[in-house]
Amino acid sequence: MIKKFIRKILGVKNGAPRDTSVAVVLGPQEHGIDPKLVSSNAIRVTSSLQEAGFEAFVVGGAVRDLLLGVKPKDFDIATNATPEQVKRLFRRAFIIGKRFQIVHVMFGQDLLEVTTFRGAGADSAPKDEHGRVLRDNTFGLQHEDALRRDFTINAMYYNPATQEVLDYHGGSADIRAKTLRIIGQPEARYREDPVRMLRVVRFAARLNFEIEPHTAAPIAVMAPLINNVPAPRVFDEMLKLLMSGHALACLLRLRKEGLHHGLLPLLDVVLEQPLGVKFVTLALDSTDARVVAGKTVSPGFLFASLLWHQVLEKWTAYRAAGEFPIPALHLAADDVLDSQTEKLALQRKIGSDMRDIWAMQPRFERRIGKSPHKLLEHPRFRAGYDFLLLRCASGEIDAEIGEWWTEFYEGDELNREELLVNGGAAPGAEKKKRPPRRAPRAKLSSGSTGGE
Repeated sequence: MIKKFIRKILGVKNGAPRDTSVAVVLGPQEHGIDPKLVSSNAIRVTSSLQEAGFEAFVVGGAVRDLLLGVKPKDFDIATNATPEQVKRLFRRAFIIGKRFQIVHVMFGQDLLEVTTFRGAGADSAPKDEHGRVLRDNTFGLQHEDALRRDFTINAMYYNPATQEVLDYHGGSADIRAKTLRIIGQPEARYREDPVRMLRVVRFAARLNFEIEPHTAAPIAVMAPLINNVPAPRVFDEMLKLLMSGHALACLLRLRKEGLHHGLLPLLDVVLEQPLGVKFVTLALDSTDARVVAGKTVSPGFLFASLLWHQVLEKWTAYRAAGEFPIPALHLAADDVLDSQTEKLALQRKIGSDMRDIWAMQPRFERRIGKSPHKLLEHPRFRAGYDFLLLRCASGEIDAEIGEWWTEFYEGDELNREELLVNGGAAPGAEKKKRPPRRAPRAKLSSGSTGGE
């Protein structure tokens, strides 16, 4: 019975491969999607397009998440309307993109991406010498659009009006089997867009799916093709990967598939060192927890954490060579950021945040005078303080430093004054007695010269 059901989902008859130009239509009872999970704005966009005489469906990752019973974060729409036709239907709609034009439709802060069905024009599209598609604005039919999508689980279309799912490549069966399968010939698809190899890892880690053997087989050999992808695209994909809520699992999967080389150099070295792996694990666990809780995550803090042990290694080397600590730290930061900017196209704001976080670390060791008060006023203090706590928790530095700063940060002025008087001793340690106030000097007589 189970095999018969799967064959029905895949559209297979008598052992023959199914016709991927015809969709298997799944009704509400078969797919089990809860309509309440569908965004009202997504329904508004599909309805407007359908009322204007066009086809329109929720597509891609949103349908995948709906089938998994998860409320999607983003809703993408696919239609047979051209970008210009879509733009005319909505007051706040903007055409973007060069490689393939899409329309962003805005409802307040909610952004929906509307794409026209892509045609089967990849063979004639301009490519680089490695086979990567450079530009492709060919429009087509829905079954051609499904064939152009990367994985079977992302190639389904949901019509909110009829509550039907159109499945061209057996994606619903792969979801049930927790399998990640690429559509078409894997080597050719990876050459068209090497970023798909990173997406395989992200989806496998995030969904806890197994990568289908034929989909996984070429990755280790073809991984160097990612070096031909423009750095901003690689950075965007890495950011999605690290902010997926399963960052550590994604990085470990990157290593397993041989995809980490050139993306985060020396990551292997870091994760093979006891302090390094503990520090990175704590940082990524913290990030994952914030993502799951719906809190914001700072890319600067995240990359500062991942690259800290590279900075630490170079900082130690510069100090051993005779540099003073602070200049040595800045030199180490320059080296690491220069090597990463070329590969990941780190944005200037993110690089600036990383420098601030790193540069604050030596300042936490100065717990006398006005230094702690000045550090509290730093606009990035909270990020630097959280970073300090990670260093303490991993065993890189004495936990007492973090405890002192926690008391100082959370205390009132009297508590802070006592901590400073105590000369930076550990919280709970015996407090030094404040020296008695000196008696005021006697006023000099009007005829005195005051020692002049």
